[in-house]
Amino acid sequence: MASEAIQQVAGCCHRQVGDILVTALNDGHQDAPLTSMAGIATEEAAALLQAAFRPVPRRTAVNGFLIRSGGRTALVDAGCGPIKPTTGRLAANLAAAGVAAEAIDTVLMTHLHPDHFGGLTGPGGAPLFPAATLRLHEAEQAHWQDDAAMEREDPARRAAFFGGARARLAAYADRTSPFTSGEVFPGVTAIPLPGHTPGHTGFMVASGGKSLLIWGDIVHVPEVQVPRPEATMAVDVDPAQAAATRRRIFDQVATDRQAIAGMHLHFPAFAHLARDGAGYRLVPDAWSIALEGDI
Repeated sequence: MASEAIQQVAGCCHRQVGDILVTALNDGHQDAPLTSMAGIATEEAAALLQAAFRPVPRRTAVNGFLIRSGGRTALVDAGCGPIKPTTGRLAANLAAAGVAAEAIDTVLMTHLHPDHFGGLTGPGGAPLFPAATLRLHEAEQAHWQDDAAMEREDPARRAAFFGGARARLAAYADRTSPFTSGEVFPGVTAIPLPGHTPGHTGFMVASGGKSLLIWGDIVHVPEVQVPRPEATMAVDVDPAQAAATRRRIFDQVATDRQAIAGMHLHFPAFAHLARDGAGYRLVPDAWSIALEGDI
């Protein structure tokens, strides 16, 4: 009798963007109560999730992305790390993609929240990517080093968010290279997307007339925030700016038919955004054996 499957196959999916190979790496998922959202009634958020056949409370995917370009290798975000049974898969999926942690020369951070920086270090605090330069927006680095901003938070968030971010920055202190804009890796341009955090950043991957926008945390709960872009997250540093940035990027990617990828889109996290009346509709890319996307 054949043995029964006890887990999914490797959570990695490749997308060719011109001469650049982008690989989505799943880290798992996190469940959170609907009270972690704002700007929308919990009853409406629950109804939107139920209509999409999604669990209530909300379930949020966590992804990172590998970029191989010009003979170099970058990782965009490092996932949660093994903070709970449902996370910490990124390292195994990186290995399944055939890439050793030591081969990564650059780590690009969309921002410094625990579900993005958790996988940067091991249990003892040592860097898990020993050859990598850490790159992030200078406003992001400044925010998490700001004592006044830290004091405005409750004690739990001071420890988990500020303490955690500072520990990771310290681990990579001798190899941190902040940016404000421009090319940050061969074929990859930083796109400032402030609001969720002051230095929240997307990365436009472009080569050979093709492009892919890795938009970071523009949405956390696609079933809710795509039809209701005014819905914000309790962890948004500036909720009004986060919502305004989301509306601006929605308009841009829908108008340009821009391929997108997101840390909290359902794996494999490649998609497009289409206009739907006065709003928008997320269209996940169909899986294909070919590495090139259809658009």
